[in-house]
Order: sequence, then C-alpha cells, then structure tokens
Amino acid sequence: MRVDKQFRIVYTAFMLIEIGRQIQQARKSRRITQAELGKALGMSRTTIGQIERGTVQEIGVRKLIRLLEYLGLEIRVRPAGRPPTLEELREEEAP
Repeated sequence: MRVDKQFRIVYTAFMLIEIGRQIQQARKSRRITQAELGKALGMSRTTIGQIERGTVQEIGVRKLIRLLEYLGLEIRVRPAGRPPTLEELREEEAP
C-alpha cells in the first residue's frame, strides 16, 4: 500500500508540473509576463511562477479555470489510467 501512495504523490507532482509547463508555454506564446498575467487575474507574480513550476501549494479549481480560460486552455477529465483516445493523440500532433 505504501508504494501505491508514493506513486500517487509522484504522479500528482508530475501532473502539476505538466499543467504548469503548458500554462507557461501559452503565456510566453502570447508574450505576457508573469506579472501582467497575475495582475489581469488578481494573483501575484509569485503565485503564477509557482503554478508554472508545479510547486504551488494550493490553487482553487475556479482560479485554475480562470487562468486557463485567460490563456485559451482547458482541462479535460478522463478515468485515471485510461490511455488517450485516438482523437486526443491527433490533437497532440496538431500544430
């Protein structure tokens, strides 16, 4: 059981890092600084940086959705452990 818990912690950390990477990439492609993004959303530059690095301690779902919408991103939910669909794989390949 201990290995399962450790796996979940590592997997969760990986997910936060990946979400943060996508946010950073979208922000940079729009040529927006962390400070500008934070000001537009009522967050600090430090919080934006922590989100982008995947080190933020807590972030509410509404706050995360607002941030993603601002950058033209969205979250998709699917059952844990399920491989991506063909459609999802095609979307990853699209420019």
